[in-house]
This record gives sequence, structure tokens and C-alpha cells, in this order.
Amino acid sequence: MTPVLVRDAEALRDALASGGEEVNVSLSRETAQLVATWIDAQARGQDVVVTLGLNEVSPGDAALMLGMSRAQVRKLMDEGALPFRMVGSHHRIRIGAIRRWLDIEDARQEAAMAELAALQNELGLTD
Repeated sequence: MTPVLVRDAEALRDALASGGEEVNVSLSRETAQLVATWIDAQARGQDVVVTLGLNEVSPGDAALMLGMSRAQVRKLMDEGALPFRMVGSHHRIRIGAIRRWLDIEDARQEAAMAELAALQNELGLTD
């Protein structure tokens, strides 16, 4: 955590401790952008998952992070596309593995869209 985030977290805790319905606090741009991202996601009805320093999550939490069902996450795990480890009888997926899968999926989708656009141009389907 950067010193700026540490300072902002302390300022937020202090402001929240003062009570009242509204909180006035000065935040760095970095912190304000993080908070805005979380608020925007909640406003769109999306779930926000905070792992509190954990570098692994359950398949259910991974499903929330990936925007898919738990069953789809399990399928990715079974196919080897999403690495995991067992902790007793529980599956755990590293946050880094989720990020890597998202990066790969984004690249795959981008390539598919480029291919589709090229085919559309080749067939003369554009205006």
C-alpha cells in the first residue's frame, strides 16, 4: 500500500469516527478514483468483492469477480483454464490467476472482433 493510500485510509477512518450522516474528507486523486470505481459498480448493480489482503478466493467469489456463475468457474477449473489449489476440501483460486484469465479472455475477444470486422469488410457488409 502506498503512503498516500495509508494517509487517506487514516483520514477516512477519522472522519467516520466523528459520526453524523455525512463525511467530509480530502482524498488523493488515486484514492478518489478507487472509491469512484467501487461506487460506480454498486450503482450499476454489480457486486464488489474486497478480499482484505487475501491473495486467494473461493470459486463463488471468483464467479462474482468474473461476472459468471459458480458452475462456469468450476468448468474453467476442471478444464485447467483457471488454476486452483485445494485447502482441505475447499478450492482456492489466486487473484493473479483470475487476472491472467481475464487478460487472455480480453485478448481472445479483441482478436475475434478484429477477425469479424475483417470478414465484414471482405464481404462488403459495411457502409
